[in-house]
Amino acid sequence: MAKKLTKSATLSALAAKTGLSKKEVSQLMDELIALAYKEAKNSFTIPGLGKLVLVNRKARIGRNPATGATINIPAKRVVKFRIAKAAKDAILG
Repeated sequence: MAKKLTKSATLSALAAKTGLSKKEVSQLMDELIALAYKEAKNSFTIPGLGKLVLVNRKARIGRNPATGATINIPAKRVVKFRIAKAAKDAILG
């Protein structure tokens, strides 16, 4: 199995492809991430990759797998990342 790409390896690869320095690529990624966090409530999209969306989950009844006891799970908001069709097609073939 291939190794996972670390942040440092990702920065190096992007720096080599773009001709920018690793520091500039790092700043660009940090700004992109900050923008994604700020705009996630309005649905933040990276074309060709996917989008961050906020989803409201309803309250529900769950079960403790260890004891079998039922528990109430409260309603909450969660962040989801929806993969774009182009990304699925490119990765899965």
